[in-house]
Amino acid sequence: MDSIKIDQLFERYFPSLHQEFQLKEFQKNVISNIIDGNNSLCIMPTGGGKSLIYWLSGLALEGITVVISPLIALIDEQSEKIREQGYEVLTIHGGVNAKKQVDLLKRFSKRELNPDFIFVSPERISTDGFFEHCIAIRKDDIKLIAIDEVHCVSQWGVSFRPFYKRIPVFMNEIYGVESWGPKILALTATLNSKEVVEICDEFKIRKENVIKDEQLMRTEINLKVLKFKDENEKEEKFWDLLNIHKDEKVLVYLYRKYHQRGVEDLTEMAIEKGYKAVAFHGDMSATERQKIIQAYKEDEVNVVFATNAFGMGIDIPDIRVVIHFMMPESVEQYYQEIGRAARDKGAANAYILYTNKNIQVKKTHFIDKSFPSIEALDTVFTKITGNQKKLKTLQYYDDDEVQKCLSYFLESGLISIECKGASNLKMLSDIQNDQLKEVFDSTKTKSFIKSVSNTGRSPKQIVDLIFSSVASDEVKLVKNIDKCLIINPNYEQIPVEKKEDLQQYISERKQYKHNLLDYFVYLLDESSDSRQLHQEIGNYLGVPKHKLNRIYATSKGDKVRSKSEVIIANLLYEHNVDYEYEKKLLYSAHKWIEPDFTIRMKDGREIYWEHLGMIGVESYDKRWKEKLEIYRTHFPNQLEVTYEGTMISDSTKKMLEKLQLI
Repeated sequence: MDSIKIDQLFERYFPSLHQEFQLKEFQKNVISNIIDGNNSLCIMPTGGGKSLIYWLSGLALEGITVVISPLIALIDEQSEKIREQGYEVLTIHGGVNAKKQVDLLKRFSKRELNPDFIFVSPERISTDGFFEHCIAIRKDDIKLIAIDEVHCVSQWGVSFRPFYKRIPVFMNEIYGVESWGPKILALTATLNSKEVVEICDEFKIRKENVIKDEQLMRTEINLKVLKFKDENEKEEKFWDLLNIHKDEKVLVYLYRKYHQRGVEDLTEMAIEKGYKAVAFHGDMSATERQKIIQAYKEDEVNVVFATNAFGMGIDIPDIRVVIHFMMPESVEQYYQEIGRAARDKGAANAYILYTNKNIQVKKTHFIDKSFPSIEALDTVFTKITGNQKKLKTLQYYDDDEVQKCLSYFLESGLISIECKGASNLKMLSDIQNDQLKEVFDSTKTKSFIKSVSNTGRSPKQIVDLIFSSVASDEVKLVKNIDKCLIINPNYEQIPVEKKEDLQQYISERKQYKHNLLDYFVYLLDESSDSRQLHQEIGNYLGVPKHKLNRIYATSKGDKVRSKSEVIIANLLYEHNVDYEYEKKLLYSAHKWIEPDFTIRMKDGREIYWEHLGMIGVESYDKRWKEKLEIYRTHFPNQLEVTYEGTMISDSTKKMLEKLQLI
């Protein structure tokens, strides 16, 4: 679908937003790719407008969009924003009353609710059988699955969340293994090449449908690297920085919640020093964290000390300072987290403070301990299975150790998930469905596992009976359906060869993460200034080399190479001129040039505007001579030129007058 049609769709579905700003070409490319029927992976910088991509893509496909998002706060924020545009939204997460969730899903399954968007967490998708049942009823109405923060899928990444890996299993359950009905749109800000391959494999995305914004660099954020001999020297500098930025919105990343120089400890010290400070970490309830985010937005507090629980998708436009008091694990994590700053595109500062000790502690206390030991896997396997090969119910959310180990059991084939069910049938009453009544009466204890044994029905058959009866009001719930996995151990104990495989698997991932950290430290040590560090990170993230010097932001949101080009671009934007910066211009098969500005005239013609900033430099003159010959041969009468000088604004306005654009 071409750019003009995308603009027409934007105006149709979002008339008020269309009046405020223009879609970026990158956004249009992703939207077009989805509408044309391609599963897509979209990699774009934080604050780049990814939510609008799945909003418009989903509406253009004329069906329901399911958005899988990692945080309740983010789900609620996005839900509210799309409701403000006049669209109906269904949100399902732990912050919504359980009885209300069942009622909403029942109404959805009966088509009494017809939302444009459904927001849900990966954990909900992976453990809530009633949600899956109701989605299956209306599977043909769902046209798009948008997976936000998709980097959490990759086991090689620092943000791995095991139940992101279960999203493809959910899709297989609903649609079958061979072909999924809805299109897939996976979105994130940073991925390395290994993670891209894994995500494409998981979500049936072809290589040509990986769409990466060439402007991943956030050069409006000034990067400052500060290395110290010890922690005392580092902390002294930290308080100096906080004092310098006393009246600005500051985000401090720590990773450790408690103990000396952890989130809680430094928050208390900051409050004692008179700062409007607050702690933020994963042990807080969703409600508590949402209140903190709101207070931060409204300047009731201006310093947040946080673990990486403060991150993905939290949209606060005016954070001016990010301080890493502790070392991130990788380039990707660092760039994700500094991306919390300057979402309004204003200037910001990001400081990273570290010692050699921090690097070693990050490896031994954070990276290594994020993996279970073989002994821990053995213990948890016994806890889950009782060392028996028979069906079990598993309350996944009740045990941190189980959450840490279960994905390893599933990946290695030690345990299979039969279905998403319930631990017992005691929540059922007034059963009108005869088949379910038979199951219910088959056991005095109402044990789910006993019901399977006594009736000869499979676990999946029984949960389908339960959920279909709930959806059709053939049964009443006296209490909420508990979120329970029905598992089938494939071994009584972990075999020796499986332990060896698991040990190798874990060792490989530990070493990989150590290498990511070592490379990040290398970049910090070797980069002399903010510009070089941005460019090294951009190169690592796959930004084409000739794009690395595009560091100056324009009013339109483009990044250009010089301050003179900023002036030209801003005047074009100010006068509503339809232009693209450095758009590829083919002049023969597989050969192209990139004009500084491609101007679309009102009569449909294109004019190519080159600003010559370095005339007189031999190498520059040589390249320009070659380019000029291409224009004269292939694009006669379409070239316009301006030159570097102190009167660039005047020469730009004269050019606009000549072209009758003002």
